[in-house]
Parts: sequence; C-alpha cells; structure tokens
Amino acid sequence: MQVSVRAALDYSVAAPSSFVFNIAAASTGRQDILQETLRIEPDGVEAVESPGVHGDNRLLRVEAPPGDFRIVYEAQVALSPQIALARDLTQTTFSQLPNGALTYLNPSRYCPSDTVARWALREFGATPEGAGRVRAICDWIADRMEYLPGTTDERTDAVAALVQCAGVCRDYAHIGIAFCRAMGIPARYVSGYAVDLDPPDFHGCFEVYLGGRWYLFDATKMAPKERFVRIGFGRDAADCAFATIVGPAQLTSIDVSAVYLSGHECGRDDAAISTA
Repeated sequence: MQVSVRAALDYSVAAPSSFVFNIAAASTGRQDILQETLRIEPDGVEAVESPGVHGDNRLLRVEAPPGDFRIVYEAQVALSPQIALARDLTQTTFSQLPNGALTYLNPSRYCPSDTVARWALREFGATPEGAGRVRAICDWIADRMEYLPGTTDERTDAVAALVQCAGVCRDYAHIGIAFCRAMGIPARYVSGYAVDLDPPDFHGCFEVYLGGRWYLFDATKMAPKERFVRIGFGRDAADCAFATIVGPAQLTSIDVSAVYLSGHECGRDDAAISTA
C-alpha cells in the first residue's frame, strides 16, 4: 500500500541555532520511499543527513540563522508489512535473544521497567506468553488511561502517566514498553506518521520482539498499524524527538499529515504487523 506523508515546521529563531530533525521516513525491507522532497526557508540554509544511533533514524542537521525558519518534508512511501497471526507469535527465551534486542530489556529514562516490575507481574503474570500478553497489556492501558493532550510533558515518564491515568500517545507507548520489559519482552519506542489520526500529529507506538521479528503495537488504538509510516525507533521518546534544538528558537506552528493513497488492506483484527 502507499501513503503520502508531510511535516511542516515553523520556528522563530532569535539567534543562530542548531537543529536536529527526526522527521524523514525510514527505509527498511518493509518500507520503501518512492519519492521525497525537503524544502527549507530561508534560501541558502541546508540540511545534512546523518544516520542515528538506532538503525532506522535519518537525522537532518541544520544550522539556522536568526529570523523566521521553516522546514517542510514530504514523501510518498510504499508499505509491504510482514503480517502474522498474533496467536502464532511466541516469546523468545532470554538465551535465544539476539544481542541487538538485549538493550531493549533494560529500564530507560521514560520506561522505568524495574519500578513497575511487581505491578506488571501481578497484572499480567497469568496471561498467555507472547503476543497474547502484549495485547493484554495494550487492552489494560486503553481501559485505564484517558487520552488527554496537555496532561503530560517532556518530563513525564511511564510511572507519572500511570499515576494520573492520562496522557498522549508517547505516554501510552512508554507504559506498554515498561510493562513488556518487566515481563521479559524486548520493547522499543517507534515514531512515525499515522493515517486517520485525529488530531493529526507525529505518532508514537511501540514494537516488541516476538517470533524472531519486531512487531508493532499501539495501545491508543487510534490508527491502523498497517498504514503506519515509521520514522525511527529507540529506547524511548528521548531517542525519537522530531526536533532537538540548541539555541533560542521557538516552534510557532506545526502541520503533520498522513494520507492513505492505495493498496491492499490487512483486514484482520488478530494480525500482527512488522515493518522493521
């Protein structure tokens, strides 16, 4: 299937500032970039692309002068996700996990899995291992959390979001990651563009390592996973911020969209989707 994505970001820059943008669609074995454009204003300002620490991430580094600054990224992306039945995805034993998955078992800044370990065991210890357990975690989060913009910020971790029972997509993902890691399932944060998301914005979900692959899960249940265009992944949202700024610059407007163009739908509620 094909999806068109766009991100337009406007800033007011008071003095020379350095930006690192993480807004470009990833190129993987299951996600191909058919075409893409990048426009920057004012003229003469250029972006230098460099790979991120975590695989997919394509970082755009920009040095912006004082004044109005604008960056617009557009792409048409073809998705060919690996689709499996969730019931067939088993949890990989620790001894069989690849080295690359081990770091996603550890606590991180926004996903203190060690803090919620007893909580996770009490709530999910009796659930079936594998995808069934991850789906139970997503259902638990969806039932108990209220999607409420403005209730959390860049300081809020999974525990703080759980305490107030409210948050946004990144908080839902952080909670899911923390619980999965506490149950011995490698989990990582994934940022991207989501079709049918209301209101439109960058979207955060998470992936877990099951059955030898990374599969997408979204506790918000706000957008179809098979239409999700991945930007990048990391230990948590700290590794996937759409913009990192060093200097006196303020975001003045943001416009993000993802439009489904064509293709074959999965059509199964019990399907597990992988685009890694």
